[in-house]
Amino acid sequence: MIGAGLSGLAAAYALREHGLDFVCLEKSPGVGGIWRRPSAGEPGPAYRALHLNSAKQLTCFEAFPMGEEMPLYPSHRDMAAYLREFAEWAGLLPHIEFRTEVVSVRQDDYGIWTVVSRDARGVETVRTFDQVVVAAGHHDVALLPNPLPPGAESFTGRVLHSMDYVDGAEFAGQRVVVVGLGASAVDIAADVSRHTARTVLSVRNGQHVVPKQLFGMSVDVIAVAPWFSSKSLTEQQEFIEEALRVARGPLAEYGLPEPPNRIFQSPVTVSDEILPRIRQGAVRPRPGIESLSGSTVRFTDGSTEEADAIVFCTGFGWQMPFLEADHPANGRGPVRLYRRMVDPDRPGLFFLGLIRPVGSITRLVEAQARWVVRLVTGESKLPEPAAMAEEVDGFLAGIERRYGLSAGASVHVDVTPYLRQLSEA
Repeated sequence: MIGAGLSGLAAAYALREHGLDFVCLEKSPGVGGIWRRPSAGEPGPAYRALHLNSAKQLTCFEAFPMGEEMPLYPSHRDMAAYLREFAEWAGLLPHIEFRTEVVSVRQDDYGIWTVVSRDARGVETVRTFDQVVVAAGHHDVALLPNPLPPGAESFTGRVLHSMDYVDGAEFAGQRVVVVGLGASAVDIAADVSRHTARTVLSVRNGQHVVPKQLFGMSVDVIAVAPWFSSKSLTEQQEFIEEALRVARGPLAEYGLPEPPNRIFQSPVTVSDEILPRIRQGAVRPRPGIESLSGSTVRFTDGSTEEADAIVFCTGFGWQMPFLEADHPANGRGPVRLYRRMVDPDRPGLFFLGLIRPVGSITRLVEAQARWVVRLVTGESKLPEPAAMAEEVDGFLAGIERRYGLSAGASVHVDVTPYLRQLSEA
């Protein structure tokens, strides 16, 4: 198994509970993946002000609930500590080799997998396995606009990606432009605005902004509630759109562009902070950046701002250099995996957590891990490669209609239907 973040720990727990022999290779010195990195001083998509957007009762592992003292929306420190406690409680640490990087994963003509790893001393080890579980995450590549806005080479301030952002205090007294309207953009804009002389949020395309709670319930709890998940997509859209009209009104009233599509037909941003910060004047919306010149940022509506830094919150990709270059999960194009987990042409290689749900991912990776156990023990069987390829084609066709087809869009899943799909597999 590759990776000891949340997904890797879910897989390790399921395998250990069923008495299956495994080893987990983790390149970091501890468990927790992206959640442990800010406190450890390691680069990654998590920043010091980060809190979960999903409720703790859906983010914790089913067998190891978070304590009553844990807030409803834990911080990255809370989550990192919780994952360490889970690994200790579940007896997983003896199965994990830390500071061990996977160099290559290859399958021979007999279906056996050869894994080459490298330890902290640079010593390589070659081992063979019947199955390989990849839980390496998908937030490790910073995606910057390509090309950057005209004149970027002349900009006199800092240009960075949200991957590089750690703490708003380092921008104290500065003028900062944050680019984007995704989860990182709204979090960082709200956080940095508490320290800056001026914070501008540059938004090229509209996106649905949803509060963490509606009707006093976490939105991810609503999403999995039977009374909501049993509704058709159209009924779900009508329900949430009406709730948003009451809760926050039109986004245009905040100076933000309205989304081009209905909710659940484009990505959703969950935030309790950004809209109040805009109302308070702490964050000032602007359209997309047209060009840069010296310290001046010109926007597409002709307005300008002076800036000391621009933070591009333009998304993440992933790379898995240990896989073959043409592997369908390498992040270079739409991910072609059966049930979002299995390459039809390479059985025995499973991907956990390579999904993007609206809400918590924990219940989904636990269901993925249980399916892997059923496949490994022979309780479940994979269909023929042609049938798996047909399922992949159908799934991606639906994704293309809703979101457009890209590597990031191709791993979006709807929580309840996907859970049902895995339980039946």
